[in-house]
Amino acid sequence: MLLSINGLTKSFQDLHVIKNVDITVEKGKVVTIMGPSGSGKTTFLRCLNGLELPEQGHYQFGDGFTLDFTQKLTKKDMLRLRRKSGMVFQSYHLFPHKTALQNVMEGPVIVQKKDKQIARNEAQQLLTKVGLHDKMDLYPHQLSGGQQQRVGIARALAIEPELMLFDEPTSALDPELVGEVLSVIKELANEGWTMVVVTHEVSFARHVSDHVIFMDGGHIVEQGPPKDVLEKPKEPRTQQFLTRIVKER
Repeated sequence: MLLSINGLTKSFQDLHVIKNVDITVEKGKVVTIMGPSGSGKTTFLRCLNGLELPEQGHYQFGDGFTLDFTQKLTKKDMLRLRRKSGMVFQSYHLFPHKTALQNVMEGPVIVQKKDKQIARNEAQQLLTKVGLHDKMDLYPHQLSGGQQQRVGIARALAIEPELMLFDEPTSALDPELVGEVLSVIKELANEGWTMVVVTHEVSFARHVSDHVIFMDGGHIVEQGPPKDVLEKPKEPRTQQFLTRIVKER
């Protein structure tokens, strides 16, 4: 077990976005979260690395690190939480005034205080890993959406996280660019990275995930192995969602 979450609850004023959610993420496994817009998927992901703070919930990491969100958290606790995961956003979030290489180096050098030459060498290796060995000195505006997203993946990997978080990583891409990003994520899965992926890509969820969660209205409606949830869903709401997604695709 890498992470066990119990009773996660998150609200924005009177809007209850996450309602008493329990999830276990096993080390080396891929958890895919699916659901309609507004179901709480992205908020849940942001709670995992401290971009949003729940009102309630308990995190238990495999190394013994725990967080109780009903108690006041220290700055040290939050920093430790954020260093455990790397986040890949929908909209890339790259620094526009920095090259691909500089974007990937930023976290290790600025946050982790790593030696610049070591960080440079590791960033070059990561950009090569995601198929951008010839794009290292280009700026974000000189890259396609798919290339920018792959820089984002390399940047998240650069901090050597225990957990990779993907927030609909292909939703902002033209259809012909989706495959190049998904292939990188599939390769990471094959290498044994622990990942939580929010996506509408049913084929990806079916072939890459170890565990699929369907959320709606801030709740987990159904979860289990991909074959069960995606091919033989028990809940009518899951069935309705998957039928609509397949038609749209």
